[in-house]
Amino acid sequence: MLLWLITESFGAAVSCLGTSHLTDEVIRRSKRMILDTLGVGLLGTSTPVFNTVLQCSQLSFFNVSYVWGRPGFSLPPHYAAFVNGVAVHSMDFDDTWHPATHPSGAVLPALLALAETLPVKPSGLELLLAFSVGIEVQGRLLRFSKEAHNIPKRFHPPAVVGIMGSAAATAKLLGLPAAQSIAALAIACSSAGAPMANAATQTKPLHMGNAARGGLEASQLALLGLEGNTQILDLESGFGAFYPDYVPHPLAEVTPTSHYSWVLEVQNIAQKRFPAHLGMHWVADAAIEARAKFLDKYPNADLSQIKKITLRVPSSRYVDCPLPLSEHQARHSFQFNCCTALLDGEVTVDSFSKSQMNRSALKEMLRKVRLENPQDNHSSFEKMYCEIAVETTQGETFYARCNTFYGHWRKPLSHEDLVRKFRANASTVLTADVVEGIIYTVDRLDTNQDCSMLWSYMHFNKHVMHRDERRYSSLA
Repeated sequence: MLLWLITESFGAAVSCLGTSHLTDEVIRRSKRMILDTLGVGLLGTSTPVFNTVLQCSQLSFFNVSYVWGRPGFSLPPHYAAFVNGVAVHSMDFDDTWHPATHPSGAVLPALLALAETLPVKPSGLELLLAFSVGIEVQGRLLRFSKEAHNIPKRFHPPAVVGIMGSAAATAKLLGLPAAQSIAALAIACSSAGAPMANAATQTKPLHMGNAARGGLEASQLALLGLEGNTQILDLESGFGAFYPDYVPHPLAEVTPTSHYSWVLEVQNIAQKRFPAHLGMHWVADAAIEARAKFLDKYPNADLSQIKKITLRVPSSRYVDCPLPLSEHQARHSFQFNCCTALLDGEVTVDSFSKSQMNRSALKEMLRKVRLENPQDNHSSFEKMYCEIAVETTQGETFYARCNTFYGHWRKPLSHEDLVRKFRANASTVLTADVVEGIIYTVDRLDTNQDCSMLWSYMHFNKHVMHRDERRYSSLA
């Protein structure tokens, strides 16, 4: 098979896929992903890292796209995509896929920033199609590598496949033909890649913002005629540079009447209950179960009676953080999330505040945690588990194990719980009527001929006075 068929097949798919190819399940899952991403993005507009990148991005000279949660603030579309993408990943609260990546945060901010600037605004179904194409490209590229199926060690996946998804999605929304779609992917590839060494730091959310921005810029440059290597997905020196075991395959031919098999239809998404690295959710659920067993037997027991805590988890250096010093380290700490769940019976947004992190009871318990890495506990979000053994000063041990946490793709959040999560996140920024307006709009995206209300809603902030505040309640 000729090498160039792979890149050509991706370009053709991005260009030729239409709304008729969307299935009910892809639409349903896409709307869940969109709603969840908007909610965690709104919550993320309160974080220091978001405020820093917003301040930096305001140095530009031409404002046309909304910044989420900031009435009166607009930026060039690529900068709006950047700061809104940072907001989505600023708390590590966004969705996770298999093979491992955070798929929505690189795509949705770029699409909404671009859609605002188009002379003819896209319909909701056109937005869903572009979003699904961006997710699809990420899923296909990840399946070209066995290494990508494991918890990443070298590159942060949103910076590798996320930027390619952003390029594909925005190319689709711009209506680029196959040749220009290929160019967008090639251009984006030259801005791909970010090291895992910046995980658990304030820099990690920038990977998502850069992916959203870089993909949008790539499509805009392709629209203007800029070209790149037309075999970018075929070559070891192209996209294959990110994966030593990269073995690509061409996509099936797409015609207006053909059926298309979407990755999203066969591989669901994990959506988190609290803002931390996905691996923390196994740990929290196991710890909550062990806590319940302990308190069932000793209802009035003091948790300081815990003598030793053993966690059996996969070997993963960047989430083995015994004594986290920052909220970002805490979100990537097996030990912190275990102890928080044991002490409080839950892990929440507030668990990562300074006051909660500085509790003497928490610091004391952290020193009692020991990690073990059984050989059968693989560093993969598809295969990993967490076992916990809580030993008391009386010599008793309470065991628990989590194979699949609630929110994982094998045990997805119910629609009611996903909407509840969105309301909790979005209500930190928006009034109740606007929150309900977003829920209503996303739920009806596939039948809505004008989705411009979506980015209008995202611009509001109930804590910020603005000259257009009279429009605030009427838009709902």
